[in-house]
Amino acid sequence: MLFVFVTLGVPAALVGIPWSALRGNFRAMYRWGMGTARLGIRAAGIRVRIEGLENIPQGRSCIFMSNHVSNLDAPVLLPSIPGMASVFLKKELMRIPLLGTAMRMGKYVPVSRGHSREEARKSVEAAADALRSGMHIFVFPEGTRSPDGKLLPFKKGAFFLAAETGAPMVPIVIRGTERMMSKGSLKVIPGEVVVRFLPVMEPEDFATREELMAAVRGEMERVLAQGI
Repeated sequence: MLFVFVTLGVPAALVGIPWSALRGNFRAMYRWGMGTARLGIRAAGIRVRIEGLENIPQGRSCIFMSNHVSNLDAPVLLPSIPGMASVFLKKELMRIPLLGTAMRMGKYVPVSRGHSREEARKSVEAAADALRSGMHIFVFPEGTRSPDGKLLPFKKGAFFLAAETGAPMVPIVIRGTERMMSKGSLKVIPGEVVVRFLPVMEPEDFATREELMAAVRGEMERVLAQGI
């Protein structure tokens, strides 16, 4: 997997970033990146089974959110989402040479580790801009990996974003990656990952952000309890 990421990813960044900047279009670079992620996952012996694609609204920018149990989650999930998706990520990652440039071009949303209201407002504004441009938003609402597979407390940022923009929320449950690459380990064990897109939830159907968050969390917990 690492061989594929380095062999295909580095040349793509060296050529694709300047090319995308000149054209003012990041789509080709995004497709290449997602294709590289798929090949890397396949090279590691990981099979991805996707369920519930019919639950994704057509022609609308959505907010996708998933449980988080492994470092494999992002490279499995992002290529599984139809269209282009921006993500919430640590602000420090935007400083990485080449990768940071690609993230800014892709309208990725930097999140500060602090609790400043101003920083939170800027993150929501950046995410709203990505949605308006026709992109989706992808986020791990727990903010970090769960050590035991149970959902950790949710961060509120994505729910503020949903309330501000009216963008539909599509919960996702991922299962299997926790056995393939555990926290603190670089070893990858081949196997099957199941990615299930759950029914969409419209912010307008809930009186408050808290009700929306409780509904999303409840649905994810229900499906996780079933063992998908």
